Amino acid sequence: MRTSKLGVVVIAMLLPTWLFANDILVSSATLVGQNVAAGTNNIANYTQVRFNLSWANSWRVSTGPSNWDAAWIFVKYRIEGGTGCTASNWQHATLNTTAANHSITTDNGTPGTFMPTADGKGVFIYRTGNGTGSINWQQVLLRWNYGADGVLDACNVSVKVYAVEMVYVPQAAFFIGDGSSAGITNGRFSANTTTGAFQITSEGALTLGGGAAGSVGNNNKAGESVPQDEFDNTTPVTLPAAFPKGFAPFYSMKYEISQEQYVEFLNVLTVTQQLARSNAGAAGRFWSNTTSVTNRNGVKCVTFPAGSTPGIYACDLNANGVVNESGDGQNIAMQGFSAMDFMAYLDWAGLRVMTELEYEKAGRGTLPSVSGEYAWGNSTLYATSYSPLINSGTGSELPTNPSTSLGNSVYLTTVSGISGPLRVGIFATATSSRVTAGAGYYGIMELTGNVWELVANIGHTAGRTYTGVHGNGALTTAGYADVDFWPGSNGNNTSSTPNTTPNAGSTNSAGMMFRGGSFTETAYMRLSDRSHPGWPGLANRDSRNGGRGARTAP
Repeated sequence: MRTSKLGVVVIAMLLPTWLFANDILVSSATLVGQNVAAGTNNIANYTQVRFNLSWANSWRVSTGPSNWDAAWIFVKYRIEGGTGCTASNWQHATLNTTAANHSITTDNGTPGTFMPTADGKGVFIYRTGNGTGSINWQQVLLRWNYGADGVLDACNVSVKVYAVEMVYVPQAAFFIGDGSSAGITNGRFSANTTTGAFQITSEGALTLGGGAAGSVGNNNKAGESVPQDEFDNTTPVTLPAAFPKGFAPFYSMKYEISQEQYVEFLNVLTVTQQLARSNAGAAGRFWSNTTSVTNRNGVKCVTFPAGSTPGIYACDLNANGVVNESGDGQNIAMQGFSAMDFMAYLDWAGLRVMTELEYEKAGRGTLPSVSGEYAWGNSTLYATSYSPLINSGTGSELPTNPSTSLGNSVYLTTVSGISGPLRVGIFATATSSRVTAGAGYYGIMELTGNVWELVANIGHTAGRTYTGVHGNGALTTAGYADVDFWPGSNGNNTSSTPNTTPNAGSTNSAGMMFRGGSFTETAYMRLSDRSHPGWPGLANRDSRNGGRGARTAP
């Protein structure tokens, strides 16, 4: 559609809407208000990306968790042609870093606050005042500084707007470790050699192991698999100040990455990148590289990448050949990642890897530890199958007979007869409690069960050198996350000394671990369990692997 007012920027609407996470919706995206000449503020070469934004069950509270949910918005563009313009692959748009340059035309009685990031990779939008309910913002306007991206005024471009539901985790001290006995939460954190929890009170450097007062213990590695932590009661190591410890405020994805989110990621990659980040080896194959669906993963290669033409990916859970129907599993948690797939998605989305310390804060919040607790704050666990599912595969998928008093979670017992992860946010209802919703303290869903939460660990030098740098929206040509000192990247997999050589990407899983358990087991589900601090299997596409991204609060 060519804008009649400007006549130089084209927006090609490939789809009428994009649906992400549980129910967040972006619609009617277009470009308006191009500015090509410097005005009184000496700002030129920008345009407005206009769209509608809505999602349900939003909140902001100033008591208890004292937090809010938000939408993380980022934009991708592709140059289609134009005078003096060369066609490009999809690129990450640089958004203006001043909040006042973004606006909502119609807020429908719920004012919104913009919090752009300093790197221009995206904008957080959340309700300005306390309240709960649905968000329905019409004609949101984000300023895209296209000149900063090297786009000429006369270029014809296509844009896509992406939205991810996030939860704000405020700055606060919190506890790691649950004080349980050995065998309940293996390798759990503690205050030096005691059984008590350790309190994180700053982002300062920490001593791990060694047994001295003020150090972080790990139950002397009891119950840990091989390879184990590099520290114990007699061997200390240092966790640098730059490693994100969870004390400082951060945002976490409200839900685990969904199958639809990963499909949308695949569909804007190059051929080489798609081949690296997809497991399907031919057209008609699903994520398992078979012609049938396994573990409820309906991600399907519709056309296979060939030559310079990228492939097309979609969701087809019912395997009837008609993709992206309402029951095709778009909102089911994505499973089967390798650590490299996972980190590539986060880099592309402008997010970052969550750390295992942030994971415990996301579940426990500021409350004291409870022995053997799950993410919902107690040790109760429902143990009846949810099968058959109601509205299976749809955005309203529900379990049959969920508990009304115990912690609901997706694990081996409850998915008997289902054999795969469920819709993200499936247990949260208008009447559910934190326990029955299976929610963490701040309202983050499925931290226990469903799929493994892939996080940066502190038991390996490749994890400890992680500094929490955010994704830049781009991947290496070969399809890997390219952020300095992420797990598995140059300078991170063999030494704690920063490496100044070019970063070939996060090409392995060193420094990553999993937390929270999955749909295939009954073990590893407790919030403080660290049975596998350096499990090498994360380099493979394991059916249990999933996770969510984070971002340090602006």
